[in-house]
Amino acid sequence: MGVGVGVGVGETYPAVACRELAEQLGVHTPTRFLFKYLCRGVISPYWMGLHEAVLNQPVVPDASEIAWHAWLTPVELRAAMHDTTFVPDARDAFDRHQAENAGPRGP
Repeated sequence: MGVGVGVGVGETYPAVACRELAEQLGVHTPTRFLFKYLCRGVISPYWMGLHEAVLNQPVVPDASEIAWHAWLTPVELRAAMHDTTFVPDARDAFDRHQAENAGPRGP
């Protein structure tokens, strides 16, 4: 799932990630910072921080913020990211996340 917003001066990536989960999806939960990279961006380059969160409460999307949502299996998500119209930056973030998680896994 992609929830995003710009980070303001003095804000931290994790704090903004938590705030946006609450504002856009009605979820109050901590996030875990994964990595940051320089995204080429549609308009101009910018730093993008990727986080993950475990959700154990209902998602209540704000209709003024979220155009569409659904629960997808990993296979469905991979297919959707390449067969559905997404903002190119979201597709890039997804591909980078997949690449970061493609390494060897422990037992």
